[in-house]
Amino acid sequence: MHKISLTTQITVGMLAGALTGMLFGKSVDTITVVGNIFLRLIQMAVVLLILGAVIEALGSLKPHDLGHLGVKTGLWFLMTTLLAALVGLGSGILFKPGLTVRLDQLHTTAVHLKATTNVSQTILNFFPTNIFDALAKGNVIQVIIFAILFGLVLSEANNDGKFNQVLTLVKAVNQLTVKLVMLIMKAAPLGIAALMAGVVADNGSQVFLPLLTFLLIYGLATVSFLVVLFCIISWLAKVPLAGLVHGLTQIIMVAFTTTSSAVALPVEMADAQTKLGVSKPISQLVLPLGMALNSNGLAMYLSLVCVMLTQLYGIQVTPIALIQIVLLSVLSCLGTVVVPGGGLVALTIIVPTLGLPMSSIALFAGIDWFSGMFRTVANVVGDTTTAIAVAAGEGELKRAVYHRSKVVVKQPESGRKRPETRM
Repeated sequence: MHKISLTTQITVGMLAGALTGMLFGKSVDTITVVGNIFLRLIQMAVVLLILGAVIEALGSLKPHDLGHLGVKTGLWFLMTTLLAALVGLGSGILFKPGLTVRLDQLHTTAVHLKATTNVSQTILNFFPTNIFDALAKGNVIQVIIFAILFGLVLSEANNDGKFNQVLTLVKAVNQLTVKLVMLIMKAAPLGIAALMAGVVADNGSQVFLPLLTFLLIYGLATVSFLVVLFCIISWLAKVPLAGLVHGLTQIIMVAFTTTSSAVALPVEMADAQTKLGVSKPISQLVLPLGMALNSNGLAMYLSLVCVMLTQLYGIQVTPIALIQIVLLSVLSCLGTVVVPGGGLVALTIIVPTLGLPMSSIALFAGIDWFSGMFRTVANVVGDTTTAIAVAAGEGELKRAVYHRSKVVVKQPESGRKRPETRM
């Protein structure tokens, strides 16, 4: 018997919950406790998941990989992710997808986004005074900062294998944490159904209109991000734009249809070398590392969702709050682990951190698969263009491959010499 995918189950759960909410109205409010339990279980594991994933990703690298090549790769990851988050933020502000309807305020009486914290205090709050306090409070930004520093120290100290046991322990805990999240995600269809029933009971069927608007705007934002990124890489790496697009076409198609960066990785590595001219050492370092640390599509998604939620609930945001959205969207992508419903898990990180209603996560759960198509495309293209940029900077980019598609071999006429093929 064919097994029904988790995505399909979540979609069915969302529709069943919406139907229940419309039929029974406010009388279904009591079942929302099931959805809240589901969200709490994810929150219980997700901070540990982020902590371990970042430490493992950085701690597993050799010190020489963390040299100038690692720094250059990391800076490119940061720049492309920041660009994606800004595109998502800008798209939300420009097109205002959340103004199509107005939802009830629910639990927004103490929304963090209304705080008037100054810039210096906001930056200072990124750094923990006590990592256990940060873990206990679920302060994701502080946890990530600690994990980055710990991972770098572990990589340097473990150069001679002295701390292999520590790295092995971190990997083992990560594997168990992922299994825990996957176990919790099995309850996602029921949890999402309960949350969706409550949201629809409070607001009616009008909640579906902004979701369709969101998908359209997110698709346009993804295309805009790719166009800007292609132009930047074409200029910096000195490669033809048409050749760049041609070399990335198959990668984009695989990413869009599978919605999985892990599945797209083998195609990514092969095409990066044969169609985009990236040397094998560069592609072997940058692309796997990008799958673990670089999530352009997710950063764009998170920032757009947050802006949309503030509009749906009529929350006024300050410029500092917008900066918080961008930075948290970028930092939340670090150490993203490939688990079922990854977008849903990411929302449980950023939504409560910004003080937005947790019940709003149910709105986006049912369209997560469609959002995942755009997220994955932006992710893999960001990784691959980073590999191109790094290879160009290191003098390890074979630009001849970009012209092969334009080569036309003419048949020699009788008595004339066969013309050489230009490479």
